[in-house]
Amino acid sequence: MGKKRKHSESTDGVAQPRKEDASPERPARTLLGWKDKTHEEVDDNNTDSPLFRNKEKLLITCSRRINYRYRHLMLNLVSLLPHCKKDNKVESKETKGATLNELVELKNCSSCLFFECRKHKDLYLWMAKCPNGPSVKFLVSAVHTMEELKLTGNHLKGSRPILTFSANFEKDAHWKLLKEMLLHIFETPKDHRKAKPFHDHVFVFSIVDDNIWFRNYQISVHHNESDKLPRGGLDKMTLIEVGPRFCLNPIKIFGGSFGGPTLYENPFYVSPNQIRALEKKKKAGKFAKKVKAKTRRKMHEMSNPLEPDEFADMWKD
Repeated sequence: MGKKRKHSESTDGVAQPRKEDASPERPARTLLGWKDKTHEEVDDNNTDSPLFRNKEKLLITCSRRINYRYRHLMLNLVSLLPHCKKDNKVESKETKGATLNELVELKNCSSCLFFECRKHKDLYLWMAKCPNGPSVKFLVSAVHTMEELKLTGNHLKGSRPILTFSANFEKDAHWKLLKEMLLHIFETPKDHRKAKPFHDHVFVFSIVDDNIWFRNYQISVHHNESDKLPRGGLDKMTLIEVGPRFCLNPIKIFGGSFGGPTLYENPFYVSPNQIRALEKKKKAGKFAKKVKAKTRRKMHEMSNPLEPDEFADMWKD
């Protein structure tokens, strides 16, 4: 019997494919199309400085004993902002600033929205850039949630919003600072993994009576092929409100995160406790008027007694 050939001898006779004959590597596919490595390498070589990438992440949390209505408002904002993270409730104490800064660092976030409820009635919103600040404290009023309004507007969850601001934001320095903070917090990063790569709704921030009013609208366009709008045809586009609605009254702007030096204080702010105290005083004034009227009536009856009636005892017998 002949000897078996070795495996190495058998493989030497087979012609190996050349590198030139092999098919080129397929480029990676992205949401915006095929990504060509050659163009990417050329662009990287041409640019000396690295490109800016928005890595903004937001932490949303609330205090304990929050009202159900305010909790629903917080959940509406969580559904509108795909780049946010929701955390457990935090105790509303003097040390809440250090606790929240630690939570933001653990969650790898750069901003924070903290809903603080007092006396089951008043809602305060803390808006902070962590860990170095600045931070703003608002009083939230005129709250209407999506479930309460039941509006006809509807946009896709996770889509990126267009932020619009009224011209009043360029009037004073504190309004410019608030505009920049609202841009950082409510603007969804472009390449976020949970965000959709298109815009179909608008966040509107407008200043009326020194308060910031928030509205959310859907951009409605025709979807039929015959009625499809040309590019840039904004005449037939309509806005349909989605919700929620709320009003922000700025109280103070601090230089640090949840504290620090006061950069701005609203001179026209009146706390809800003072408003309730004034209402109680008005009610107490009404009661005092009633008591004074009764005493005046008694004094009048005592000073002007009635004459005795001669026929009062006629039918007693």
